[in-house]
Amino acid sequence: MTPPAVVARGLVKEYRVHRREAGLAAVLRSVVRRRYDTVRAVDDVTFSIEPGERVGFLGPNGAGKTTTLKMLAGLLHPTAGEVRVAGFEPRLRDPRFLSRITLVMGQKQQLLWDLPPADTFAYNGAVFGVSRADLASRLAELDALLGIADLSKRPTRQLSLGERMKCELVAALLHRPDVLFLDEPTIGLDVSMQLTVREFIASYGARHGATTLLTSHDMGDVVALCPRVIVVDGGRIRFDGSPDALVRSVRPHKRIGLRLAGPAPRELLEKVGAVVELDAAHAVVQVPQASLRDAVAHLLASLEVTDLTVEDPPLEEVLREFFSTKPVEAP
Repeated sequence: MTPPAVVARGLVKEYRVHRREAGLAAVLRSVVRRRYDTVRAVDDVTFSIEPGERVGFLGPNGAGKTTTLKMLAGLLHPTAGEVRVAGFEPRLRDPRFLSRITLVMGQKQQLLWDLPPADTFAYNGAVFGVSRADLASRLAELDALLGIADLSKRPTRQLSLGERMKCELVAALLHRPDVLFLDEPTIGLDVSMQLTVREFIASYGARHGATTLLTSHDMGDVVALCPRVIVVDGGRIRFDGSPDALVRSVRPHKRIGLRLAGPAPRELLEKVGAVVELDAAHAVVQVPQASLRDAVAHLLASLEVTDLTVEDPPLEEVLREFFSTKPVEAP
């Protein structure tokens, strides 16, 4: 039996944070006696990820997502708990471990600002011991997926955000890691570039059987890439399962989208369910899952419908409602 690619058991990370009131007197007091608060950023997190899985790691700002990724990558040491990635203990920074993983952070860069990305590619290839022949072959493969041949010859500072992100992904994957930690890889990108990056991540994972743990505030990334999501809040896991199961657990409803030949009376739609959108030629009605069949039949019989779709509520809305409902603490 193949062991999990990523294992976290009872993972805890605490920080000591200096606490000081505002004002000159507080500054002077802190010189003599500094006060600290203990902040628990990650609190008893346990999960495992099988080889080849793509998992979304979701939560609000400050939920502990990036802290967890840094512990999995070996950049931070856990306060308590156990971590194993690709069979290694990340905090030891074993070279064999580092050759198996990569960490891409959308708000950080490894490209050298005044040099073309090609120089960073050559540098990374040398660091990881990639031969010239293998480097050329891998660059050709990544260029076929992302189209970076011309971009790699221009200074990094002359590239757009989307162009830099494509080159960042190439630099991070040249050593062909099989465990990817991706922290907001599409942040700030336009819609076209987001689609390109998503397709690339999916293609790379399929070609090389890579395990992917992805954080993103863009639910389009999650829906497109991740059959499984782990949701954290306050440093704790609150959900682990499929996006569909998460939606059903929070909102067991369906949304019926209607294209109409003429205006629809609101009163008629409200007899079926909650009206989410309504204009002269378009309407969206939310109905309980159990009432879907009857609702569709009633709408088709009562209105001039030119097109009809049935969808789940958007994941963004589901998560907003999910985080607004705090779990009840055990006594």
